[in-house]
Amino acid sequence: MTVADRMNHLGTETAFEVLAKARALEAQGKEIVHLEIGEPDFDTPRHIVEAGINALRNGFTHYGPTPGLPELREAIARNSREVRGISTDPAQVVVTPGAKPIMFYVILALAEPGVEVIYPNPGFPIYESMVRFSGATPVPMRLLEEKGYHPNLDDLARKITPKTRLIILNSPENPCGSVLTRQELETIAGLVRRQKDLYVMSDEIYKDILYTGEHHSIAAFPGLADRTIILDGFSKSYAMTGWRLGYGIMPQELVPHVVRLAVNSVSCAATFSQRAAVAALDGPQDEMQAMTAEFAQRRRLIADGLRSIPGVRCPEPEGAFYAFPNIEGTGMTSRQFEDRALAEAGVALLSGAAFGQYGEGYVRLSYANSQANIRKAIDRLDKFVRSVN
Repeated sequence: MTVADRMNHLGTETAFEVLAKARALEAQGKEIVHLEIGEPDFDTPRHIVEAGINALRNGFTHYGPTPGLPELREAIARNSREVRGISTDPAQVVVTPGAKPIMFYVILALAEPGVEVIYPNPGFPIYESMVRFSGATPVPMRLLEEKGYHPNLDDLARKITPKTRLIILNSPENPCGSVLTRQELETIAGLVRRQKDLYVMSDEIYKDILYTGEHHSIAAFPGLADRTIILDGFSKSYAMTGWRLGYGIMPQELVPHVVRLAVNSVSCAATFSQRAAVAALDGPQDEMQAMTAEFAQRRRLIADGLRSIPGVRCPEPEGAFYAFPNIEGTGMTSRQFEDRALAEAGVALLSGAAFGQYGEGYVRLSYANSQANIRKAIDRLDKFVRSVN
């Protein structure tokens, strides 16, 4: 089959590939500890599930407005005002089936051949994939291990050119677990203000999973509300990955363009999922907070455990639920470590190279698994690495 050349520029997300390999080994009777998938291992809180069930019973089984149900857009705007401290109008909100479509639509709406897009590297692989697909030029902003996976902002300033149309930020960050400070965001905001027609896509999908301090959005800085597209959703904070629901908060002039892209691709998000999302935002937050508290304990367990393995370094994750250790001291490449950890230790994790050119020499482990399984994985990895060396 002859496919369009643009398909050669579209990458993938290797977590699902490793999951498939792990499932195949399990089918053969091998026990695997799953640390590859970035999915909370908790069930969706009961009151959210009940809201979804009630919505189905009450007829929310039809098309809804493409930008989202009015009651959900209002709840998102209200939540954004409370959490981010920014004036948000419901008309700035677009709801989509999952958060990835916002990423897809914003990049397609703003990026094109001749345009440059700066993105974090190591970073979520779909950023670079979508920029290449749009025809624009991806420009990596390196996250530095010696800075706890924070960027060198002087280097970022040098990367911004008259061709730069978009800067992608992700905080808390996948795969590194780093969180941009208020001072760093203030500096980045200053760089953005210097250049006309330069925008920020701020991926804040992990904003509720923080271990110290509080969440800061670049949209809250003077002059940045009209320059920022916030990407967020319900999958991580409320363990709603299967509900497929995300949203963007953006300058109002961009909304009709994003909505047209949604009309041409997905029509709308499921209405019963949207009713459940209203309950998530407006209902009790204690289960979400309990999940974050549990992730905090797992973070300590996995970071300390990884640091005890010979040849492994692991900066402290500041948010999200990922550890991104340096494994260069083991003598293996990232892909070799991924393959051998699965085959020899029964631990599914991801090569850091899957997250960009600066991810080589690292691996990503998701600690969205039980403390017992994390201990088991660390023990197996320790024995595996020692047997190699």
